[in-house]
Amino acid sequence: MVRRVRTDAAGLLVAAAVAFPLYWMVLSALKPRAALEAGDATPYTLEPSLDSFRRVLFVDGFGQYLLNSVLVAAVVVVLSTLCAFLAAVALTRYRFRARTTLLVMVLVAQMVPVEALTIPLFFLMRNVGATVPALGLNHLGSLMLVHLAFAIPLAIWMLRGFVAAVPRELEEAAWLDGASGFTFVTRVLFPLVAPGVVACSIFSFIMTWNDFLFARTFIISAQENQTLPIALLSFFKPDENDWGGIMAGSVLMTIPVLVFFLFVQRRLVSGLGGAVKG
Repeated sequence: MVRRVRTDAAGLLVAAAVAFPLYWMVLSALKPRAALEAGDATPYTLEPSLDSFRRVLFVDGFGQYLLNSVLVAAVVVVLSTLCAFLAAVALTRYRFRARTTLLVMVLVAQMVPVEALTIPLFFLMRNVGATVPALGLNHLGSLMLVHLAFAIPLAIWMLRGFVAAVPRELEEAAWLDGASGFTFVTRVLFPLVAPGVVACSIFSFIMTWNDFLFARTFIISAQENQTLPIALLSFFKPDENDWGGIMAGSVLMTIPVLVFFLFVQRRLVSGLGGAVKG
């Protein structure tokens, strides 16, 4: 009993430590601007205000920034998950000569820091834009392409474990029933690894949605192609920062992530139980 109480208390402390920054963000967004400028550090407010949210929502182009972020995140999530799933199937269920080499390349791709690749990617996107303008600088295609390059290797490594956990007896049974390889992958394998697919989609969505570095680097002068993290820069001013607007914008950026997670969390917690019977 004492051990359980200690465990619960430790869990509550960890949860409080994780939730406190989110609470402070929401609190700062609801505090009046005068209180923030006066340095009010009280952990509550008796006069909540939505003025900070109004300032953010009425920023010129906010709707376009939101649409751009949604578009980039949606394309990256769908394409990276699909490509990673097919690659994980090929690397796990089949044997071919370059299999080990590809696995090593995928692993190495995860070891290089993003910051070290930003400048080379800038010149690469500039050269690509000379041939395919939609994938060059100042276009959303450059963000999609770069995020795909980082999201796919991570998703492949995540999905390999899920694909390998599916018993080969299921594949053999599907073949005996006359199912083709495509039918097995789409109708048997994909539903069983759905939790892994959902986990990969969550990581890809969060990584793309919260991106600031690539958006700042590749979208230089095209105001209409900027994303939400860049929109927060309008509240950073040389003389005085609008912390209420910054926190309100951060809250608005967090909501889609929570909505997306709640939308897919049922599939995330489902497992392989019941896949093999008899």
